[in-house]
Parts: sequence; C-alpha cells; structure tokens
Amino acid sequence: MSFSSDEVNFLVYRYLQESGFSHSAYTFGIESHISQSNINGALVPPAALLSIIQKGLQYTEAEISIGEDGSETMIESLSLIDAVMPEAVLLRQQQAHNSKNTVVKTEASNSNGNEGTANHTDNMDVDVSIEIPSNRATILRGHESEVFICAWNPTSDLLASGSGDSTARIWNMNDDAAASSGNQLVLRHCIQKGGTEVPSNKDVTSLDWNSDGTLLATGSYDGLARIWTTDGRLANTLGQHKGPIFALKWNKKGNYILSAGVDKTTIIWEAATGQCTQQFAFHKAPALDVDWQTNSSFASCSTDQCIHVCKLGVDKPIKTFTGHTNEVNAIKWDPQGALLASCSDDMSLKVLLYLLFINYINRKQIRKDAVFHDLQAHSKEIYTIKWSPTGPGTNNPNMNLILASASFDSTVRLWEVERGACLYTLTKHSEPVYSTGSLIHSYKGTGGIFEVCWNSRGDKVGASASDGSVFVLDLRKAAQDQWISFCGVRD
Repeated sequence: MSFSSDEVNFLVYRYLQESGFSHSAYTFGIESHISQSNINGALVPPAALLSIIQKGLQYTEAEISIGEDGSETMIESLSLIDAVMPEAVLLRQQQAHNSKNTVVKTEASNSNGNEGTANHTDNMDVDVSIEIPSNRATILRGHESEVFICAWNPTSDLLASGSGDSTARIWNMNDDAAASSGNQLVLRHCIQKGGTEVPSNKDVTSLDWNSDGTLLATGSYDGLARIWTTDGRLANTLGQHKGPIFALKWNKKGNYILSAGVDKTTIIWEAATGQCTQQFAFHKAPALDVDWQTNSSFASCSTDQCIHVCKLGVDKPIKTFTGHTNEVNAIKWDPQGALLASCSDDMSLKVLLYLLFINYINRKQIRKDAVFHDLQAHSKEIYTIKWSPTGPGTNNPNMNLILASASFDSTVRLWEVERGACLYTLTKHSEPVYSTGSLIHSYKGTGGIFEVCWNSRGDKVGASASDGSVFVLDLRKAAQDQWISFCGVRD
C-alpha cells in the first residue's frame, strides 16, 4: 500500500471542509495546490481521513495486544495519541491489572430506588418515523465535486446548488417530468485569463434568490459575486472584493445585494448595475456572514469576534457588539428585525436586543441595545442558527419565537427565546451539524449533508451532499402517520 503527498493533502483538505473549517480549508487548498491535483472529489467518500485513521488504530490495537510470544492481551480502545505511545499503553494496562488485584470494588445504590435528579432537556428522537421511501426522493447528479449549498426559488420549484466544481446549477423541479429528467442549467463560474474565459476552479460558496425569484446571486472563492437569470444567463459580475466571498444576501426590496469576504470588508452592491454602492472596512479579520435588518441596514460578523450593525450612507458602524470570545460564524435577525442572534466557536449563542425608540419631543432617535440572552449549552463550536417563521410580525403571531442552533457536537438545540430556555436537544446526528431547518423527516443520503432547505410551499426539501449529489425529497401524497418526526415544536 502506498500513497502520495497529493492524496494526503486532499484528504486533509476534505476533512477541513467537512468539519466546517472553510477558511482553513481555503488557505490549505491554496498552499497545497489542491486545484492542480487529478483527484476526483466526488469519488472520495465522506469522512475518508477519519476512516483511514480509525482503521490504522484498529491495526495498532491488534499489534500492541499480541506479545512477542504470541500471547494476546486485552487492551482498552486506543486514542489517537495512544497509538504513537504503545509503551505508555502497556504500562497503563499493567497498573490497572495490579490495581484490580488489590482493590475490592463495591457498587453503592440508593435504598429507596431514587437515582437522583439532574437538570436536562428533552431529547427528541428524530429517527422514530418511517423513513421517506425511495420513490419520494429524487437524486440529482451532475456536479463533479462536493455540493456545499442549495436554495429554493421563492416563487417556483427551481432549486439552485453550488459546488466545489466551480459551477452553480438550477434544477427545474416544477413538475414530475422535469424532476425525473434531472433538467438542469449549468452556471459556469469563469474568469478572464489571457483574453479568454476559463473555469475559475474555485468553490461556489454562497447562493441567494431575490424576493420575486427572477434573479440568483452567487458568491465564489474566486472573489467575484455574480447575478444570473432563471434561464442561466449571466446578468452581472460584481468584482470589488479582493479574495473569497463567504456570504451574500439580497435585501427584501431586491435593489441591493450585500456580501462579506476574506478581505475583511462587506459591500452593498446596486443590483441593477452591479456597481459597488458602499464598502464597509470595519472588521480586522475576514468577514464570515451578513444579514439584512431592513432594506438599508445590516449586521456583519467576523473572525475578529466582533459584530457590527451598519447602514447605507453612514461611514461608521451604528453599533458594535464584542461579547464573543472566538470567531463569530453566523448571525441572523429575527422576523421583526428587533433581535439579532449570533453563534460562535466559543460554543455560545447570544441574542441581542436591538431596538430603536423615537423621542418625538426632541425628535431624536434613542438606541437601546443589550445582550438579551447568553445561551451556553453546546459542548463544541456552533456553526449555524435559524429563526422559526413564528412570533410577532409573521403569519404565525400566536406561536412563540424559536431559535435553532446546530453544532459540531452533533446536536441541534431548539430555544424558546423569550425565556432563554432550551426546549429540545436533537441528538440523533453522529457527525457535526452544518445546517438547520424547521421540519426534518428521516432520510439517509449517499454522502455527508452540507445544507437543507424548504421550497416556498413546504412540500419539498432540498439537500446538498459531499458526494456531489443533490437530493429532493417530495413530501406530497405522503400518509399522515408517516410524518410524525419533528425537528421543531409540535402543537
């Protein structure tokens, strides 16, 4: 068995991507020239590096447990550090053996049978339902590398996906015939080189449709944002960023696009012309996420641990929040734009109360803001958050506002924001969770899932996978008793 440095580099690169370390993956990919390797990423299974290491540990366990005389000794499961310290493992085994010969172990039990109580949240079993049958799932193939993101058109069943193969694709799922044929438009992300257009060979990192579903914006590691029509035509290229774009969003009105990049800046673009309207250079490190509060104000977060609230036409932040102690991965305004949720590598969620009160007597705006809740329950980094479409200002005003958080600790937590209480902990995931949704049925794909999204009617789910495939789960015509598994709140 042999392997090349290119193969090792690719597995490390894939591991960084699958673990959500997208910025480290980008840097490592550049320095190790991943784009120049001839390895087909779509053929490499998820968690390949971890699988190889685990098999190596099992071999090392067997090697240590068999003595020079051929006798076999039982040893505990090795950690990765143990594997390179076999002498320490044998010494620990001998000490444990000696201890068992001198210590009498007893088990203490409560005479009345009480086991004591502990604070905990309900665990919600999301796998108890009947799985979605294969005839309700459409697997869309065409991408040649991992598919990191997907997003449904808000007015029709067009599903957009973005991949490491330097393309985005629009899949027509408006009828069964189109779905079965895998009808797709390929949006090739090219750059000018030597007077000709060539593939950028960079990941498509972000997707967002405008509110009326007529235009799709994409962001790429090649530093360009692009605007596409629904028929796959490139309408505009936005080229002010110096380096990869990590996030971009349309405002509700559809006249501006907001982007964040590794160059530490956020930019508001005029959608009609593709011109940079204003560039905000307030962060001291790469900007990771942005979210509109209104049609002209927004929040941004960064690896510099700061959150800025900015407004078009204002040359400095309206407000800066500095409570996190590690990089801030994502931010989301609630449906009313009064609460700003943030999640971080410091394993905490913060919900910031940010309201504007108008003093009509003095005709001045008085801003009041505070940390409304500091939610600390996850045991590892929190990668993404999502508000429920409930509460004041929504179509479900009588239901409490719920915030979902997804973490590298392989759990999703659902929080009732008014009380700052964790309602449910969803524990059935066995790998880090990168994306959340309001309702998840049980379906096992063919690769690690990077993103899930609902269509506008709520009867189809799109999912993007590490093996280059895109799934569409059709929930129509399903028997009511099949869909009893929730990743949200049951009435």
